[in-house]
Amino acid sequence: MTTAEQVTDPVFELAEGPLWDAARERLVWVDILGRAVHTGRLDQGSVEIGPSHHFESYVGAAAVAEDGALLVAEGHHLTRVAPDGTRTSGPDLFADHPDDRWNDGTCDARGRILVGTSSLAGARHSQRLLRVDGDITEVLDDDLGLSNGLAFSPDDALLYSVDSVPARRVWVRDYDQSSGAVGPRRPALDLTDALPDGLCVDASGNLWLAAWGRGQVRCYSTAGELLDLIELPAPHTTSVAFVGPGLDQLLITTARGELSPAEQDEHPLSGSLFLARPGCTGLPPHAWSGQLSTRETP
Repeated sequence: MTTAEQVTDPVFELAEGPLWDAARERLVWVDILGRAVHTGRLDQGSVEIGPSHHFESYVGAAAVAEDGALLVAEGHHLTRVAPDGTRTSGPDLFADHPDDRWNDGTCDARGRILVGTSSLAGARHSQRLLRVDGDITEVLDDDLGLSNGLAFSPDDALLYSVDSVPARRVWVRDYDQSSGAVGPRRPALDLTDALPDGLCVDASGNLWLAAWGRGQVRCYSTAGELLDLIELPAPHTTSVAFVGPGLDQLLITTARGELSPAEQDEHPLSGSLFLARPGCTGLPPHAWSGQLSTRETP
C-alpha cells in the first residue's frame, strides 16, 4: 500500500484537475467552488503555492498551451489567460443548458480540449462530454449523470471517461488522434462502494482513480484488478496526476466544501493537496492548441 503526505494547508473548497506543466516546472489545479485556478511548485516534498487566477463563476478545469497560456473552463465559457494575465473568453457554450457547469477536462494529442459538464440543478442522464477545437464544438456524449475524469492510454489510442453518478462507471472508447474519430464507448470499470472521480493513467497503462466518499486513490489494471491503494485522511478525494520532472510523484486533490461542519472537524485535513510516490511513472499531459473560438455568442 502506497502512502501519501499532506503538502498544503486544507484551504481548498473543491480542489480538482491537477496537472504538471513541465516547461515551467509548475503545478496547475483548480478549486471549483473557490472559483480559481492555482499554480505551485514542488519544493523538497512539499508544494509552494504560486500565483492564482480568480473568476466570478465556477471553474471546472484548466489546460496549458505551449506558450504557458492557460485555457480555463469557467462559467459557461472557455477563457484564455495569457502569460501576462490578459483574458479572452470564447462564446457561451451553455445557451441551451443554463443550469449546467463545466467539470473535469483534458487535451488530446492535437491540442483539442475535452471537457464535461455537471448539473447545478441535480439533472441526471443529460450531462455532456464536449470536444472543442477553435470554432468547432462536438458533443461526444449527452446522456451522462456527471461527466468527470478524462485520460488517454499510453499509446493515445483509448480515451477513458468517468460518469460518476448514478452510473459509478469508467468508460473507454477508441480514439483516433489524427482524425478525431471516436468509437463507441464500452465499460472499463464499475465501482460499487464509491463514486469514481478524477483519474490518470501511468506509463504501463494502469488507471489511478480518486474514489470520492472513501478517502482513497485506487490503482486498477486494465483488466479491473486492484493493484494499489492509497488511504487519505480526507473522505472526498477528487483527482490525481503524475507530477515532477520524472513524473514519478502522484499529486492528489481533495475537497472540504461539501462536508458538514461536524465532518470538517472530524477530517480537518480535507481540502489539502497530498503527494505520494507509487513506484511508477505517469504520462505527460497534452498541451492545449491555443485555438480559442472567435465566434460571437448568439
